[in-house]
Amino acid sequence: MKISNKKRLELLSPRAGKLRVVMDTDAYNEIDDQFAIAQMMLSSERLSVEAIYAAPFHNYRSKSPRDGMEQSYEEILRLLDRLKIDSEGFVYRGLGEYVGPKKKYKDAPAVDNLILRARAGSPENPLYVIAIAAISNIVSAILKAPDIIDRIVVVWLGGHSLNWPHTSEFNLKQDIGGAQTLLDSGAAVVLVPCMGVTSHLHSSVPEIERYVEPQGEIGAFLAKRFKKYSDNHKGWSKEIWDMAAVAWLLSEDWAPSHFISSPILTEQATWSFDHSRHLIRYVHQIDRDAIMQDFFEKLEVFSKQYS
Repeated sequence: MKISNKKRLELLSPRAGKLRVVMDTDAYNEIDDQFAIAQMMLSSERLSVEAIYAAPFHNYRSKSPRDGMEQSYEEILRLLDRLKIDSEGFVYRGLGEYVGPKKKYKDAPAVDNLILRARAGSPENPLYVIAIAAISNIVSAILKAPDIIDRIVVVWLGGHSLNWPHTSEFNLKQDIGGAQTLLDSGAAVVLVPCMGVTSHLHSSVPEIERYVEPQGEIGAFLAKRFKKYSDNHKGWSKEIWDMAAVAWLLSEDWAPSHFISSPILTEQATWSFDHSRHLIRYVHQIDRDAIMQDFFEKLEVFSKQYS
C-alpha cells in the first residue's frame, strides 16, 4: 500500500492532545532504554501507552538475537514492576531474528499486536511507534499488513547524522535489510540520528546520584544501571540518547526537526541521496537540558506518590 505525499505530511505534522503510543525496545542491550521507558510511562498527560515490545539484539550482553529479545522482555518486566505498572497483556515478545536481506516478514506476538493496534486507529488518530532498537519488529508488521502504513508514525532512533562518515550505528547495522525496507516503504518516519545529534544527550554520575537515585525504588534501579555501565566514573559521562525519541513526542521544541527526502541506505551502512524520494522528518537538534529537567521532575513527583 502507498500513501500520498499529502497524507504522509499530515501524519508527520505535530499534533496537540494525547497521543496513542507503543514502544519497541531492546531494553537489556544498554541503559538508556530504561530511562526512555520510564519517561514515557511517567508522561501520561501526553502519551497513552498501549504496549511495549521486546526487540532482538546481539552483542556481548546476549548469546543471540533471540536471547537478547528474551533478556529485554525480562528487563521490561523488572522496570514496570518498579513503576507499579501491571505488565499482563501489556508487554509482548518480538522476533528472535532479524528481517535481513530477504526483506520478508517474520511472525512474533509483538508483530501481531502492533498490526492489531494500528488497525484500531485511523489516519486522523494514528499510532505512534517509538522504536529504539533494530527495526525488525516494526518492519515485519508493515510487510505483513501493508494496510497499516497510513495509520502509524514510526519515530526511530537509528543511524548517525546524514553528514557522518558512515551510519554503522547499532540499531541500524543489526538489520540493514529491515532499515532499508522502512526507509523505502513510504511510511511516515521520524528519523532520530545518534552521532551528531542525540550524542549530545548525556548525563553523569553526580547528576544521576543527585536527581535520580533518591527517587524511590525506580530511581535506585535506574541509577544502578547507569553506574554499573563503567568502572571509572572520574570525568565520565554516558549517552542516554534513546530518550530523544520519546522527547520528540513530548515537545517538538525539545527535538527540532525538518523534512528531508528519505535517505538511501547502502549495504555498506552509508547514506546515499536522491532528492526525488518521499519526505520524512529528520531530527537535527536536541535540547538536552529540557529533556532531562522534564524527566527529573516527573520522577520526583512519582516517587512522592509512593513514598
